[in-house]
Amino acid sequence: MSATLILVIILAYFALLMAISRLTSRHTKDNSFFDGDRASPWFLVAFGMIGSGISAVSLVSIPGNVGNDNLYYFQFILGTIVGYLFIAFVLTPIYYKLKLVSIYTYLNVRFGGVTYKTGSLFFLVSQSFGAALRLLLSVKILQYAFFDAMHIPYFLTIIIVLVLIWLYTNKSGIKTIVWTDALQSLFLITVIIVSIIAIKNSLNLSVGGMVSAIVHHPYARLFDWNIDSGSNFFKQFISGLLITVALVGLDQSMMQKTLTIANIKGARKNVLTFSFFIAGAQTLFLGLGILLYIFVERHGIKLQSQNGQLVNTDGLYPFLTLHYFGQIGAIAFFIGVVASTFASIDACITALTTAFSYDFLDFENKPHDQKKKIKNRVLLGVNIVMFLIVMAFWSSQGAIINTIFKIAGYTYGPILGLYLTGLFTGVRLKEKWVPVACVAAALFTWVLNGLFINRFNFDFGFMNILVNAVLTILFLLIIQKKDRAVA
Repeated sequence: MSATLILVIILAYFALLMAISRLTSRHTKDNSFFDGDRASPWFLVAFGMIGSGISAVSLVSIPGNVGNDNLYYFQFILGTIVGYLFIAFVLTPIYYKLKLVSIYTYLNVRFGGVTYKTGSLFFLVSQSFGAALRLLLSVKILQYAFFDAMHIPYFLTIIIVLVLIWLYTNKSGIKTIVWTDALQSLFLITVIIVSIIAIKNSLNLSVGGMVSAIVHHPYARLFDWNIDSGSNFFKQFISGLLITVALVGLDQSMMQKTLTIANIKGARKNVLTFSFFIAGAQTLFLGLGILLYIFVERHGIKLQSQNGQLVNTDGLYPFLTLHYFGQIGAIAFFIGVVASTFASIDACITALTTAFSYDFLDFENKPHDQKKKIKNRVLLGVNIVMFLIVMAFWSSQGAIINTIFKIAGYTYGPILGLYLTGLFTGVRLKEKWVPVACVAAALFTWVLNGLFINRFNFDFGFMNILVNAVLTILFLLIIQKKDRAVA
């Protein structure tokens, strides 16, 4: 792809986003950036959340990781569907009943201010790293595929992406993102289909032949029953359930869109519809992964491996697209990366701005003339933090999706423990000890996982989040007030 073509695509795509931003930012109010005036169509929100839920990490990591983990990620997908049922029928009604903007306000209602800020702080840390790692992979792909040839340094690419997102979201935030993400989800799904068709044609396969080749490939193993493996069925299924509850139901960036819907009935439809959208899209990624490795085998392409594991699986899809699938494939891939980058990062930046503004700066009770100033300063600070984290992790390697879920196990585990304690027990807490309990649970989880790997060759895998949540609950029960329980 020529530099001119890349520039034209970026300008055209960005112009479309800015046009949507201009239309949706009319008649904005003080809270429009955060709650979208609670007027979003539920189906539009559900479709738009595909882009946020997938991101460029899923676009390259899920297909690439098939070479090391077969189709075992499908076990995780099955668990996510159960997790969405919990979100739809347990968490969402609570959020609507309390009319929340920041979902962590629930912890203030249930326990008190210290617990509330502890939960929000864990979210801020986790979301900052998670969003930055997703941005990191997106920028690496863009840099490797396009911008290195234009001699644009990677730190400038990071700044350009963040500035572009800021330009179309800074005025009306989530109100705009609901619409732009729907557009970006459409582009992303189109890119998946175009990629699958491009590989099918390059392999001279019919649709039936392609399905048969996928189903009968050695990597087409869905279930792992080895209890010691990190990809064991029960570990993956339970992790999918819990990580979905934590990373969607207890995640401000995902639930903030749902809370822009006018009523609980529409919000529940949104969550359930999105669950099937995202499960279907991720299953397509797994099929795409097998097709990529079939292509590699048929063309005798040698892949680097170490200790029996393929290295840099995140780079496989971009490499094949740019060198083997022609200009249409390269253009489609480029648009897919841009769409998934904007769709996943814009919501994260808005959520971080919302959580910090509401949970730590008491935004809701500030006078009108201060609200815009507070929002703009927090938004700038969030962008600076994102830039610094991406720069710090620039040299990291491996499947980033695994790194994100591992970090989530340590940072979202305490949030999950806090909510489960609040929802299913009547305890009151000695609040000054809550931060200690949450940090201790995360540290104990890290120590236990290392101990089990070294002593018993047993990897918790994504089950870290369950261990962490259970330890958090146990520590919270230790610091409960003995004489004051909720009825």
